[in-house]
Amino acid sequence: MPRLVLASGSHWRRQLLDRLGIPYTWVSPDIDETPVEGESPQALVHRLALAKASRVADDHPDHLIVGSDQVAVFEGDILGKPGDAATARAQLARFSGRRVSFLTGLALIDTASGRHWVCHERYDVVFRQLRDDEISRYVQREQPLDSAGSFRMEGLGITLFEKLEGDDPNALIGLPLIRLCALLREAGLDPLCDQGSW
Repeated sequence: MPRLVLASGSHWRRQLLDRLGIPYTWVSPDIDETPVEGESPQALVHRLALAKASRVADDHPDHLIVGSDQVAVFEGDILGKPGDAATARAQLARFSGRRVSFLTGLALIDTASGRHWVCHERYDVVFRQLRDDEISRYVQREQPLDSAGSFRMEGLGITLFEKLEGDDPNALIGLPLIRLCALLREAGLDPLCDQGSW
């Protein structure tokens, strides 16, 4: 049985983790993602990433559990998944010609040792000026209703941007692989080692 567990039901996060070639299983944790009053975006993504990993950890002794969560931050507002087309269109209209920050929380729990790590990766997106008809067509075609910020970087979302700024573009999709690899190495699982050592 693989030693690595991804605490996420996200198809996109699984696609990213697949790139590392590490055997893993995944479990979709059921947690309340409602922000706590006065909670900062950084504290929110740290708390939710760790909560997802913790929810899965009890059932997986001697495993490494990965949890991740993402929010968009714009003009001081924390924006999650739009949930419906009208909200998605409204979010994208607000973002037109502006910079939006995305914070992706990352947690790793080693259930064998009890150690855990929590961090976050910031990635900024500068949207080009968007016309209402472009926004409507984009939302209709891509249906980004379950994506923070109302777009999918791995799809047509790239057509909405003027530029991207950050250390790891994978963070924008929902799993910062550069930081994850560093945490896995610290926990004793090197993605470049022979699979027999896992």
